Amino acid sequence: MRFFFYGTLCHPPLLAAVLGRDAATMPARLADHAVHWAEGGAFPLIHPVAGAMAEGVLLDTLSQDEVARLDFYEGGFRYDAVDRVIDTPEGPTTARVYLPQPGHWHPAEAWHLPDWVARYGAEVVATASDFMALMGQVPPSAVAVRYGAMLTRGAARVRAAAPQAASLRHPGGAGEVAVDHRQTPYARFFAVEEWRLAWRQFSGQMGAPQDRAVFVMADAVTVLPYDPIRDRVLLVEQFRPGPFARGDQAAWQLEAIAGRIDPGETPEQAARREAVEEAGLTLGPILPVAEYYPSPGAVSEYLYSYVALTDLPDGSAGIFGAAEEAEDIRGHLISFDRMMDLVATGEVTNGPMLLTALWLQRERPRLRAEALAP
Repeated sequence: MRFFFYGTLCHPPLLAAVLGRDAATMPARLADHAVHWAEGGAFPLIHPVAGAMAEGVLLDTLSQDEVARLDFYEGGFRYDAVDRVIDTPEGPTTARVYLPQPGHWHPAEAWHLPDWVARYGAEVVATASDFMALMGQVPPSAVAVRYGAMLTRGAARVRAAAPQAASLRHPGGAGEVAVDHRQTPYARFFAVEEWRLAWRQFSGQMGAPQDRAVFVMADAVTVLPYDPIRDRVLLVEQFRPGPFARGDQAAWQLEAIAGRIDPGETPEQAARREAVEEAGLTLGPILPVAEYYPSPGAVSEYLYSYVALTDLPDGSAGIFGAAEEAEDIRGHLISFDRMMDLVATGEVTNGPMLLTALWLQRERPRLRAEALAP
């Protein structure tokens, strides 16, 4: 059985992740069709356009299991495999093509594989193994519903693979953790995973397998706008279900602007986007505070915290938030001293805000001197 791919599966690492093996392909084309980004998506679609030519690759000699893997990967996104005549260097041939179901996806601008690889390629490849691990456990449509959240995890894996400092701690590496089993009993916006695994002990021996549960979350950013001329900050306040579930009546938290890092986004880009959404602010220079796991015992979330030098005139505070996300966010424009009073009295009770406030307390003299210099 032959398949013609025109989009993301033209990327060899992704095709290998979906098939479970490396695969050799040949160039091919589908006449009278064009490939465009799917409107609102991080992937392409193909649609009829008279006189156009859709470039792609042809894959030959697939097993039934490999066809099932392709159908699982594509099926959840409402793409159906249809036979079409494909042009190849060896002449015309018939191959299956995944075409979008009518009326579900709509074309946007022209799609180019190198653009997609640069922005999403590594994240999508990192996500494919999670996607394919669910084959046989849940229907593809159920996986596709969560794909956005899964892609944020893939992006986190790409960032986590970057070199890290390990001058004192154990550096880890291949063979240092052995996974016996992994399952996902709950998965929606967040997920809970149960792992059975063993890890290298400080004695040098592998320990016995242990059961561990992890609350899986996306990487996220926090950013505190600071005006060094006026010496004031903007905090945001909103209801938080975590304190409420703990039994805290004061479930409204004073925080820095925060949000998850979307697929195809850098942490700094996420910080700037969230500042517009949560406070209507355009940030100036962004200064890194720290990168860290807020609760590594059971939570996968990794935070990038910043302070942003920002013009904060009177009237900068207000009520903000995305209505479609049921956000109800109030901004507070306060002096630096007032913020530190809130820290001292315990009215600020979340880790990222405390860490950022203490960083700003240390760096404030330098930032003010630089801002006030002629």
